Amino acid sequence: MIKKLAVSILFCIPLLPLAQDFSALWQGHFSYNNIKDVAKGNNKIYAASENAIFSLDLQTNELSTLTTVNGLSGETISTLYYSDVYGLLLIGYENGLIEIAFDDDEDILSIVDIIEKPTIPPTSKKINHFNAYNNVVYVSTNYGISVFDIERLEFGDTYFTGNSGTQTRVNQTAILGDYIYAACLDGNGLKKAPLSSPNLIDYQNWQTLSTGDFLAVQQAENSLYALRTNRRMYRVANDVLTEVFQYPDAPVDIKATDNRLLATTKNNVFIYDSSFNLISQANVNTAFNTTFTSAITDSETIYIGTKHFGILKTSISNPTEYEEIHPDGPLLNIPFAIQSGENQLWVTFGEYNLFYNPYPLNNRGISQLNNGSWTNIPYTNLFDAKCLTTISINPSNNNQVFIGSFFSGLLEVNNAIPSMLYNQSNSSLESLILPSNPSYVDIRVGASVFDENGVLWTLTSQVENALKSFNPSNNQWQSYSFKQFRTELGFPEITVGNDGTKWIAGYWNGLIGFKENGNAPLIKNISTEEENMPTHNVTAIALDKRNQLWIGTERGLRVLYNTSNFFTEENIRAEEIIIEEGGIAKELLFEQNIRDIEVDGSNNKWIGTADSGLFYFSSDGQNTIFHFTTDNSPIPSNTINDISLDGANGIVYIATNKGLVSFQSGGSSPLGDLESAYIYPNPVRPTFNIVEQKVKIKDISENVNIKITDIEGNLVAEAQSRNNQRYRGYNLEIDGGTAYWNGKNLANNVVASGVYLVMLSNLDTFETKMLKLMLIR
Repeated sequence: MIKKLAVSILFCIPLLPLAQDFSALWQGHFSYNNIKDVAKGNNKIYAASENAIFSLDLQTNELSTLTTVNGLSGETISTLYYSDVYGLLLIGYENGLIEIAFDDDEDILSIVDIIEKPTIPPTSKKINHFNAYNNVVYVSTNYGISVFDIERLEFGDTYFTGNSGTQTRVNQTAILGDYIYAACLDGNGLKKAPLSSPNLIDYQNWQTLSTGDFLAVQQAENSLYALRTNRRMYRVANDVLTEVFQYPDAPVDIKATDNRLLATTKNNVFIYDSSFNLISQANVNTAFNTTFTSAITDSETIYIGTKHFGILKTSISNPTEYEEIHPDGPLLNIPFAIQSGENQLWVTFGEYNLFYNPYPLNNRGISQLNNGSWTNIPYTNLFDAKCLTTISINPSNNNQVFIGSFFSGLLEVNNAIPSMLYNQSNSSLESLILPSNPSYVDIRVGASVFDENGVLWTLTSQVENALKSFNPSNNQWQSYSFKQFRTELGFPEITVGNDGTKWIAGYWNGLIGFKENGNAPLIKNISTEEENMPTHNVTAIALDKRNQLWIGTERGLRVLYNTSNFFTEENIRAEEIIIEEGGIAKELLFEQNIRDIEVDGSNNKWIGTADSGLFYFSSDGQNTIFHFTTDNSPIPSNTINDISLDGANGIVYIATNKGLVSFQSGGSSPLGDLESAYIYPNPVRPTFNIVEQKVKIKDISENVNIKITDIEGNLVAEAQSRNNQRYRGYNLEIDGGTAYWNGKNLANNVVASGVYLVMLSNLDTFETKMLKLMLIR
């Protein structure tokens, strides 16, 4: 349902695009621990985290989520309101966006008028509060009050209530009797105006009851209360303010519900009746050491929004025991690095800036997605390891994980239990040296990777022996000198080639190649314009299945096509990829800041950027298969921090600076043989849309030929790995370890019911396998 906004005094170009539901192929993995606001309606409690919402059904206790996968924008939420009359949830954002989720419609309505109004500074567009009265909603913002007709879904007037009609921050409005009241900041005080006035856009019709800064104004039954920034609550009667209480901490949320007044501070929730008699008080306790952010009540229960535990539920009559309520999810919505393994994904939340500075140091836990369920390990269990970043899963033992700390060393985790922190006292890891403070310890372990022998290779910044190897099977460490390179900043990535060469992305040093070569290590780098490098700052690297090295930098993409002669060739050059666009030759990803590069089972490339979203390219980069942004996908931000591929299940995990999502690409990594190959669904029944959903031939080998014939031997479809790759419009397509058939024959017609033979041939080993498929139309 798309409804056009009417032209108003403030909003001249109304726009209401309808957000798309992406739930078929996408999944959100958001954190619901840090609650921004709570609301009540439709026998549900609604709670908003930074950019996702969940609801608790008060009758069934069922939890439901609303995320970017369902059509939310991914921007930062500031407030919520539910209208029982119109059956919809209003969602306000810090950037001025308003979205509406309807009870009877899966679509999300996005209202962008405030965002697109050029006369309002971007810092003044925050939505602070929704106050519904009859068929309108008074929207309190950082510029004033806008009136939104909730029945017609259109804006009306806008009130600039500052002195002389200037824009001013309005935190809340309330209505009592025939008047609307506004709690204003910027010294504009508490104001009121008659609701019946036809000219409230004239600031002179607004009367100032009290000067100063007010955080809130709320009506409880026939009483009105206002809160000043001095932490004092006042009863407002006959335009006179009478102080009734001073809070120990400034309240962060004031609400009125069921003729009660709720005041939430960081440590307490105070519940009053309409005469300001204290009914109940809930306090932070040791079982849930957190900060309160908001609260709402029903007849017998308090639902408290917190920073760390989602909603805490407790009884109004005895608010001492809490029940933690929120959907499953990671610790935070700021994933920095991710790494997938066998049916698992690890997430860290440490960070450093563009110059690899981890300060101010953060104390954050880690998260693991294991077979669909999240396990969160708090910082208190991590041996005080700060700024946890890169992750390496031991390929010979998926239960063993090593996580680099960009301050404390290297953390080892076994069976999801932190077991060891390697530092300067129990390993070869070294601290940087501060001449002014020789005893200071700061061990900045960055990128790490396992080689085929089960040895872990790590890089440490600001030390001469930056490259180190660690063998978990015998606890042996070795160190390798990087004295010819600048190590004061970072090494964001390392990968190991088939010949044992360690390829390293370096900030000052461009691309570094290192090979042990017995007792005479080979080490070399390319970073200059003469070597066709756009910058010395390499941010991402990936070796593809043709042993070509893809190099991401902060200013574009390069490829090292011949890696075998890197140490012997004098004039090594990286090459840009030239594509044709509209008849014009262009450089692929010209000047783009590239954050990560991953290679899938089809040798296609997933490339994440700092501000342009996620790209999916064909194996040679000549064709863009997908380009996901916030405009056409559920990624909550165009800033991609990391990508990880679950090749076995065809899942692409995407970490952005505003949350984690995954995309079911459908492809998988090829196997070494055809022994496990199978078809699904089988049989294909009439209810299955074979053209759209396609039959999958799973667990095939890398270089394979596939022929599909009818029972009489007539050829129906044929494909070969290197020719009929996916996304090229073939009826039979191969994507790594999975082939897709849309049920059409060589004449491009859907085949009839019957038994079909699928003949697989491994072109490398000459292994063959025949499968049967029953198709019923």
